[in-house]
Amino acid sequence: MRTFRRTAAIGAVVIGAIAITGCSTGTSSDEGESTAAADLEIGSIDLAAAGCPADIRIQTDWNPESEHGHLYALLGDQYEVDAKNKSVTGPLMASGEYTGVDVTILSGGPATGFTQPNAQMYNDPSIFLAYVGTDEAVAHSEDLPTVSVFAPLLKDPQMIMWDPETYPDVTSIADLGKEGVSVRVFPGGTYMDYFVGSGVLSADQVDATYDGTPAVFVSEAGKIAQQGFASAEPYIYKNEIAEWGKDVDYQLINDAGYPKYAAMMSVIPENVEKYHDCLSALVPVLQQATVDFYSEPQATIDLILELVDAYDTGWVYSQGVAEYSVETQVSEGLVGNDEAGLMGVADPDRVQKLFDIVEPIYQEQGLPVKDGLTATDLYTNEFLDPSITF
Repeated sequence: MRTFRRTAAIGAVVIGAIAITGCSTGTSSDEGESTAAADLEIGSIDLAAAGCPADIRIQTDWNPESEHGHLYALLGDQYEVDAKNKSVTGPLMASGEYTGVDVTILSGGPATGFTQPNAQMYNDPSIFLAYVGTDEAVAHSEDLPTVSVFAPLLKDPQMIMWDPETYPDVTSIADLGKEGVSVRVFPGGTYMDYFVGSGVLSADQVDATYDGTPAVFVSEAGKIAQQGFASAEPYIYKNEIAEWGKDVDYQLINDAGYPKYAAMMSVIPENVEKYHDCLSALVPVLQQATVDFYSEPQATIDLILELVDAYDTGWVYSQGVAEYSVETQVSEGLVGNDEAGLMGVADPDRVQKLFDIVEPIYQEQGLPVKDGLTATDLYTNEFLDPSITF
């Protein structure tokens, strides 16, 4: 999971179907019975009978990584890798049982020219679900409206990090503001607009020239702060960047007052009703796959690493980072049950708080916020099974 410009252009998308590696040779169509798993017996959950597409296509926001493990855990031993189009397809499994349909997981980021997943879903009507953050859903509520049906992450992994040796008294993003530390970030992050607008940071502290590489942070010897993901960069900088090779401190943007739900599993609004029976059966499967992944992640991590290697986008993702990510997501509460003991739920108060933060920002920026939009238009919890928890 990585964050880029929120106003990514909507371009034409060509979806291919050439499988170059994998364990099965089947294919699937948009309607009718899946043929990729003709030899498998449908288990206790029949998504085909529930009216789901024969191939449930899911658009992610980045290369395969452990934050997406809840999706890759849907795949069993039979799958096909399309390295050209950066996707993997196989029978959709519910805790090891075949559900009667396939699932295709599509990579984002470099694979889509950094087009946002909601735009990809509108470019390609065969995409059924896509990752959409709550702030993105507000920003594009007029031109690319979506409704989230499941929140796999409890907290956004996005954070701001700094060198504890250089700034031993800094414990928060607000402290960085007080110290006047330059904060290097990708351009276009709404959370930074919020931090500046609310006085947490000053505008002259924000350096929107970050390109995803560690060179500047290292060359500045810790004098600057930088955005990153709590589930990745702390491990990478300590263990994989020899020029740094030590700990960083950080604060999640969630804990600094920006309560975004990241990577919510979302559909186009009309599909909430059109595929009501499908979503009623599918969303609990997504919930259980999330629980299963964090309980026993290794097989899925192996698949993720296989896909990273096959897709060969130039992105480096090691087993150490993958395993650290899972451990940190759990220990930092990036995944888990909410205060009510539920998982996957969009909390109404939290969505309303985020809505109240970003809606005036987007209105001022002239982004296509739908007239009369309310926070409750952005999500539904109706398909979740409250008995499925961590």
